[in-house]
Amino acid sequence: MSFQPVLPLEGFVGWRFLQRTMPAQTQAHANTPAAQRDEAYVRENIGAIASAQDLVADRRLLRVALTAFGLADDLPNRAYVEKVLESSTTTEGSFVSRLTDKRYMNLAKAFGFGDGPVPRSQAPGFADTLLAKFQSRSFEEAVGQQDDSMRMALAVERDLSDLAAQGSSEATKWYTVLGTPSLRAVFETAFLLPSSFGTLDIDQQVQILKGRTERLVGSETISQFADKTRIETLTRQFFLAGQVQQIQSQSGMSSALVLLQSGQAALNGLLGR
Repeated sequence: MSFQPVLPLEGFVGWRFLQRTMPAQTQAHANTPAAQRDEAYVRENIGAIASAQDLVADRRLLRVALTAFGLADDLPNRAYVEKVLESSTTTEGSFVSRLTDKRYMNLAKAFGFGDGPVPRSQAPGFADTLLAKFQSRSFEEAVGQQDDSMRMALAVERDLSDLAAQGSSEATKWYTVLGTPSLRAVFETAFLLPSSFGTLDIDQQVQILKGRTERLVGSETISQFADKTRIETLTRQFFLAGQVQQIQSQSGMSSALVLLQSGQAALNGLLGR
């Protein structure tokens, strides 16, 4: 039987429950027979992987690698993944550097097949690093099967903290937010931005997010999210805004149903029913 996280509550209250029980729940997830088998397989075989072609040829290792970087849905797209993995992460204009979704860059950087003669998969401690990411992401997937908002909150807690600690410019960090699906979704939901937001010029998107972030937490920078309390503020707003959207959706459905019922009643009257 696959692991099922305990999520008895929804919304921000449910999120706080998940936070309190995370150590026990993640350990229970890591102790499942499936997780233990995956760990043993990775430790036994990852050191023999010397190229992108080697990795995509081993479906089990590829599944672990893609899951570790939030790309599990790409498992059938082996040719595309191989192209990503072979691409240089340091050459301007390379294939992977042109991709909007920065998860691919993170995957390529982790293995380093396109960056030098010796891949990072053969470095000491690589299996530990990969497995830690895999276990974290696979736990998120299990949570997301029950509550996708909880999954996104877990992702933003990790990814936003990591991004805040990077030495890149604030502009680069904001572009990374927009290029990371989970981060983008949390910010867009938290600020109740419409679906048309993504059609705006990217610099205009950044300016809007900066302004709303400053009003929410006091600064427009991504670096401020090195402070966990500010991530918590954003996460709380994300859950509250999500509840507002749900209420609006239900209200809209109710209004549509009332109009439909009224129209049907009027039609029945005209037909003498």
